[in-house]
Amino acid sequence: MPALAHITTPLGFLLPLIFWLVGKDQSSFADSEGKTALNFGITVTIGYVISAIIGFIPIIGLLSLLINLAIFVVALIFGIQGFQAAQQGRSYRYPFTLDLVK
Repeated sequence: MPALAHITTPLGFLLPLIFWLVGKDQSSFADSEGKTALNFGITVTIGYVISAIIGFIPIIGLLSLLINLAIFVVALIFGIQGFQAAQQGRSYRYPFTLDLVK
């Protein structure tokens, strides 16, 4: 479950939330990594929302597509790193994330 939570972070917070809720009672590792992935998924979702808001601003709104793409690529790279760490049984910390779920 922790590995799946990490790999789904580029899609937002919903799938990491589901994987965390399903796996949190299985082990403390699944709980910890699920929370980490969920927090990063929430951070990614906030980035997507901000990018969508920027999309409505005239002239600079065209940057919204590039911002979305950049967020997705960064989240994909970090999600893959988290997936690999969880597969090996190691804890993974994202370089930047909001710790909203403790």
